[in-house]
Amino acid sequence: MTEDIENLMLEHLKRFQATQDRIERKLDEHTQRLGRIEIAVSSTKREIAFNDETQAEQSVRIDHIAERLERIERRLEPSH
Repeated sequence: MTEDIENLMLEHLKRFQATQDRIERKLDEHTQRLGRIEIAVSSTKREIAFNDETQAEQSVRIDHIAERLERIERRLEPSH
């Protein structure tokens, strides 16, 4: 009888260990996936920042061109 109880306990411990192993593998998998997501988010942030920088540079260029165009137009206006 005692041997049956020991075998039953051993069987439960084996099942518990197997479940624990599966949980640890899943946790490792999720940790790796989270790391890849963090890398992707960081990359996306860099791309957004680059696009913002490009847009700001274009705005400065457009402003400069507008100023030059205004000066040209003033020079070409006939005297009143």
